[in-house]
Amino acid sequence: MKTHSSLLSILCFLFLVSACQSPEKISTDFQTEQWISLFNGKDLSGWDIKIADHPLHENYLETFVVEDSMIRIKYDKYEAFNDAFGHMYYEQPYSYYKLKFDYRFTGEQLKGGATWNVRNSGIMLHSQSAESNEYGQGFPVSVELQLLGGLNEGERTTGNVCTPGTAVVMDDTVNYNHCINSISKTFHGDQWVHSEAIVMGGEYMTFLIEGDTVLHFEKPQVGGGFISKDHEGKDWDQFKIINDKDKWISKDGTILSEGYISLQAESHPIDFKNIELLNLCGCMDTKAKNYKSYFVKDDPKSCRY
Repeated sequence: MKTHSSLLSILCFLFLVSACQSPEKISTDFQTEQWISLFNGKDLSGWDIKIADHPLHENYLETFVVEDSMIRIKYDKYEAFNDAFGHMYYEQPYSYYKLKFDYRFTGEQLKGGATWNVRNSGIMLHSQSAESNEYGQGFPVSVELQLLGGLNEGERTTGNVCTPGTAVVMDDTVNYNHCINSISKTFHGDQWVHSEAIVMGGEYMTFLIEGDTVLHFEKPQVGGGFISKDHEGKDWDQFKIINDKDKWISKDGTILSEGYISLQAESHPIDFKNIELLNLCGCMDTKAKNYKSYFVKDDPKSCRY
């Protein structure tokens, strides 16, 4: 009888603990952030490649490879760069989200790369799709979170914004400068650097480096740069060949509220890992099973009851 009594007591205790924990778990589940990995650590599934002067999906000379759970942009099989500007696009567009990743520059720049591309790369946000790039187009119309490595002397900020075919608003004024520097520290050598972007549709973007906010701007939009009539014939026009500029020029001032995320290849080797995204667009009905308290943009069609 004593053994049965003890067993019964233990079972009752476990039931009570479970019963006490369940309401708490249910009440806080809607606060749990559901980050998704954009890279499976094994292959390039879910990514589309477009390199200038090469067909869609052709991974020319294995520019993008997976090694040791990293996405690596390498030039081992190249003899010279020859303006093979490339980007690898995640398959799904996003609008409101947080993005985080780690990057590091490695080795030496490929022969033929421009001096301004030494330890220079980036992640394109609100980008046009891989499919919509023209054959010879070097850069997508997008907002670039520019990544720069130190040159072993002097200062060189990272987490800057560059605007191929776009512009941003700062201090209530549209800023058409191609690149705008952040206030980040300089990171020399081949060290890993943690970077984040907070993207709020067409409202604003905020960039963080190693946990520090380094840049903030508003209203990313189409306009300026290589799709502007004012830049016709400029030296750097040759790297961004778009035949149908009039299509883009007609969209001047259009706010970019969503788009694709792409990794940039522009002549210096770079590694990426831990690429994760928190979608801030979702069901905001508190009665739905998939409601999350951190959503900022409602998507009623996604609700599940």
